Amino acid sequence: MSAIWYECKVKYRKLQETGEQKIVTEPYLVDALSYTEAEKRINEEMGAYVSEEFKITNIKVANYAEIHPFENADRWFRSKVSLVSFDEESGKERKANIYLLIQGNDLREAFDNTVQVMKNTMGDYTIPSISESPIMDVFPYFSGEEGESEQLERFNALKASKPAIVEEMVDSFEALEAEMNAE
Repeated sequence: MSAIWYECKVKYRKLQETGEQKIVTEPYLVDALSYTEAEKRINEEMGAYVSEEFKITNIKVANYAEIHPFENADRWFRSKVSLVSFDEESGKERKANIYLLIQGNDLREAFDNTVQVMKNTMGDYTIPSISESPIMDVFPYFSGEEGESEQLERFNALKASKPAIVEEMVDSFEALEAEMNAE
């Protein structure tokens, strides 16, 4: 059974980097069977993160065929993938669009991750667009059945991992500093 993803907008008071509190409305994605279950799940998930009151302002079905978290990535991107097929009767090329939610640190990495996800696709495809998604977090559903706990742990580990680019920047800075000291 394929997952139905619901985009839930949640309004709450958030502490900004400057130290001030600001009321924000942010979208989150939950895997659920109905609007009612989506509302229940987002209440449970947000209750663990938000200490004050929050309000669910909107719930709608999200148009994502698949969700792909990647290690060391912190932003979500919406990838539009056009699956190309040839209609033998009319002799025309047909395209069917699907949308993937891909994690990455920047647009280039999101493109590379989309290509990696699509590498085992048998048919032809194109990637007409990739844009940063406003989605703040993704909450998949796991029933707790045997084997799913490992999937949940892997999904959460991928989602929570820190961007590798920070480590690369530190390494580059240290190399540059060593080079300057050698001169």
